[in-house]
Amino acid sequence: MSQLYLVDDHTLLRDGLRAVLQAAGHRVVGESADPTQAMSDLCDLGPVVLLLDLHLGKRSGFELLTELQRRPLEARAIVLTMSAQPRHVAEALRLGAFGYVLKGSPASELLEAIDAVGRGQRYLGSEVAELVVLGLTVPENEALDTLSVRERQIVLLVVQGQSSTEIGRALHLSPKTVDSYRSRIMSKLATPDVPALVRFAIRHGLIDAERD
Repeated sequence: MSQLYLVDDHTLLRDGLRAVLQAAGHRVVGESADPTQAMSDLCDLGPVVLLLDLHLGKRSGFELLTELQRRPLEARAIVLTMSAQPRHVAEALRLGAFGYVLKGSPASELLEAIDAVGRGQRYLGSEVAELVVLGLTVPENEALDTLSVRERQIVLLVVQGQSSTEIGRALHLSPKTVDSYRSRIMSKLATPDVPALVRFAIRHGLIDAERD
């Protein structure tokens, strides 16, 4: 039996997961839709395994993986997501995830992943191994090509240090809309935070590495 913590922005999915996990003898010690709240709970509750979605409304699961690397916690993360983008798999593993399972997988595969990760082993879902290879070989500019003109505009303004309010004022958008764009951009580019987005922009010549 493992002690688990769930991070997903869909309450109904968390309810279903909890039922499956408890029926298998595991204990769900907490859950959240917010990375900040989840980080606080992980420090207090000490679960062994964390089930983490990458898409959390305006936030990203990459944020939590990044923060976990900075904390001396025992919780090991399994990414449980719909995202089959190779770069997402590669970035999640680079950020310390112990496992990666697609939400379309059977419950038996998720339970196998939990058992393996609970023992300190790595686990990739049956459809994920090939994605890891692709994530290491697919050029980054393919991810860049997925951005719309508006998303590219917002990337430039974000890396210049402008807030959502300032960007919204410049582009005649609400701050809430800008936040949604930021979350979508970071998800597409597998960049967990603004510094990572800046590095991506520099690599692709979107901004000058010597900017003030």
